[in-house]
Amino acid sequence: MADVNGHKHDEQEFNPDIYTLVDEEGVEQTFELLDVMDLEDDRYFALVPYFENPEDMMEDDGELIVLKSQMDENGEELMVTIDDEDEYQRVGHIFLEKLSSMFEEDEE
Repeated sequence: MADVNGHKHDEQEFNPDIYTLVDEEGVEQTFELLDVMDLEDDRYFALVPYFENPEDMMEDDGELIVLKSQMDENGEELMVTIDDEDEYQRVGHIFLEKLSSMFEEDEE
């Protein structure tokens, strides 16, 4: 594939979607967005902790974080925790299935 300057690209460039979120205690954490899913009338986000240093990434357990979209009073979209355990488990399971199949396709 050639770009407008005629350079050939054999591989797609990968730039992860990185978000810095602030938790309820005011602590900032950085996450990589893996996927977004609309389910019924809600939007959900699948994220994992992001580390610039690969060694830090290897030491992390790689826990999948699932957050829900919520609009604030100014119409801005926020990522919020899911308080309902059943909803969290249901959406988390769907994301895990979806991500698992995505990675299986990449390996083929």
